[in-house]
Amino acid sequence: MKNLWKFSLAIAVLIFAVACSNDDSSETAKSRIAVSLTDAPGDYDAVFVDVQDVVIKYSDSDGEVSIGAINAGIYNLLELTGGVSVLLVNDEIPSGHISQMRLILGSENSVVVDGISHPLTTPSAQQTGLKLQINETLVAGIFYEFLLDFDVEESIVVQGNGSYLLKPVIRASTVAESGAITGFVLPLSIQTLVTATNANTTISAYTNLQGKFFLHGVPDGIYTLTIEPEITSGFEMVTVIDVQVTNGSVTDIGTITLI
Repeated sequence: MKNLWKFSLAIAVLIFAVACSNDDSSETAKSRIAVSLTDAPGDYDAVFVDVQDVVIKYSDSDGEVSIGAINAGIYNLLELTGGVSVLLVNDEIPSGHISQMRLILGSENSVVVDGISHPLTTPSAQQTGLKLQINETLVAGIFYEFLLDFDVEESIVVQGNGSYLLKPVIRASTVAESGAITGFVLPLSIQTLVTATNANTTISAYTNLQGKFFLHGVPDGIYTLTIEPEITSGFEMVTVIDVQVTNGSVTDIGTITLI
């Protein structure tokens, strides 16, 4: 009977460890990214591009991943100037190092010159999508914005027969739009709510089974952190002031022990 009890206890501990591992990975393994399209103006009446998808490639994988539900459509690039952009996708993806991003275009691309529309043909080498070198490491819990700057003047080639060829020239830039706060709260036997606040933002999260919390998507700034144990626990609330958050970074406040 004693051996059976020890065996049951070992199984329970194993299940607890796996649950903790799964819970922690689900909290920290994602980054949110947004991809927008803008344009440097060119000397045309209109330039229409048929955007179908945006996919990424991780440096440690041969495959590609679609970012999420794409805002597909035919866009006039000449309307995306002077700071105007169109949001193509905004979703969460696994964190990690991205080597490439691929902008996939459809066949409905055209240019309007002197009021006349001409089809924009695409070289066979680019029909599977335009590859952009990114080389960016996405940190868990951080929000990144990728801006694809489409240079119209450099992207359209006039052929000798008067037709037009689309050879996209795009500059990709990345801006980390948020930071994150993480840490641990002890003891593990109680549920604790952690909240970061300042004049403009309030973000909350509960600790997991390992006592870890992770506040995602925290804008740059200085925050007050409150650690609130469940009322029936008998522990007191803890306040941590002047917690600095920087876009693109995770602020680790270490371990807080309740009393």
